[in-house]
Amino acid sequence: MAVSPAPSSGHLPRTSPRSPWDAPPGGAPDPWTPWAGPEALRRQDPELADVLLAELRRQRQDLQLIAAENFTSPAVLAALGSPLANKYAEGYPGARHHGGCEVVDLAERLAVDRATALFGAEHANVQPHSGSSAVLAAYAALLRPGDTVLAMALAQGGHLTHGSPANFSGRWFDFVGYGVDPVTGLIDHDRVRALALAHRPKAIVCGSISYPRHPDYAAFREIADEVDAYLIADAAHPIGLVAGGVAPSPVPYADVVCATTHKVLRGPRGGLVMCPAELAGRMDRAVFPFTQGGAQMHTVAAKAVALGEAATPAFAAYTRQVVANARALAGELSQLGLTVATGGTDTHLITADPAPLGVDGPAARRRCAAAGIVLDVCAVPAPDRPGGCVKGIRLGTAAVTTQGMTEPEMGRIAALLAAALREDAGTRAEVAELTGEFQPYP
Repeated sequence: MAVSPAPSSGHLPRTSPRSPWDAPPGGAPDPWTPWAGPEALRRQDPELADVLLAELRRQRQDLQLIAAENFTSPAVLAALGSPLANKYAEGYPGARHHGGCEVVDLAERLAVDRATALFGAEHANVQPHSGSSAVLAAYAALLRPGDTVLAMALAQGGHLTHGSPANFSGRWFDFVGYGVDPVTGLIDHDRVRALALAHRPKAIVCGSISYPRHPDYAAFREIADEVDAYLIADAAHPIGLVAGGVAPSPVPYADVVCATTHKVLRGPRGGLVMCPAELAGRMDRAVFPFTQGGAQMHTVAAKAVALGEAATPAFAAYTRQVVANARALAGELSQLGLTVATGGTDTHLITADPAPLGVDGPAARRRCAAAGIVLDVCAVPAPDRPGGCVKGIRLGTAAVTTQGMTEPEMGRIAALLAAALREDAGTRAEVAELTGEFQPYP
């Protein structure tokens, strides 16, 4: 279907009388221009506009080391703030439950085509609202309540959707947790196989929120085949690295791949599911109508933008730098005395125990926050501690790499983090000096 170009002024056609959202006469930007959002918000709701500006200042001033966060491009933000937010579009392209979807169908087809081409998948569904929604849809397509599922134990790095009793997964399914070798911190595939043979799960989940090494998808596929189980890859964290060619792809091995479109992929907050063609119908029905209603078409369009960006040589170079930065930062943190899990990283994320510097994970997060360094707390394997793990810290390099930082800045970041843990005076000013040199949105 051909789409008529927008008027040369950039304004949408106007057929209605002036509304409360209109700018007063006299040359102010027309709020019906899709990219006039900030100005329109300032006029209509200055209180909320101040909140948005405060968050922008926080993102510019603080050091963003949360492994699951990144800075989207202005093009992604433009799609998120576009008129596609107005459209109700239950169903799929060509088979909607609402009229007037001919144009938004184009956006979804673009996103699907770009996802399948980028990852070499036979089928993709770009409608899940989040990574958790994607996992829920995978379970809904393949499992029934009460089925046994083998996944990484929560204390070892598993996600809430991998069996937490506070989550639908732990309430609806019987989860068995596998973990890592207590000495190396690496996944113990012999133990995974033994648990699979003992419990005969209907599905095995391969994925973690804090495992810094590449999963061995082939080994998991072999174990799943041995017990006739589905293999679900929860690739929310590494999928951006897969897109850039610096991490192995789960697509050739897994029955279903669940992912997010933010994190390293640098798109809008949302989910993505990929599978072979024979599972396409089941997966699509599991997303809609089983687990959610209408797609968020502005987010779907923003996913299409991000997937297009991820197919470029520039993005591949970006992911190479993300990994190089993470390895450099892990080495610097180790030199400063932190215990880095697995001795390093293959990915964008690092987990570490700050106990050698006299603090645990929660205290480390508080002290870092006071210095303008934003990171997370996570479970870190510790065989010599009760329960086999401690509360450590998790940090990542995706956002700072988007800002343009490279290996020399990783040394500065490690030194600032150590200074924050010591509560050295002046650390916050030094953080602001560093971030001032690398602004995400100048």
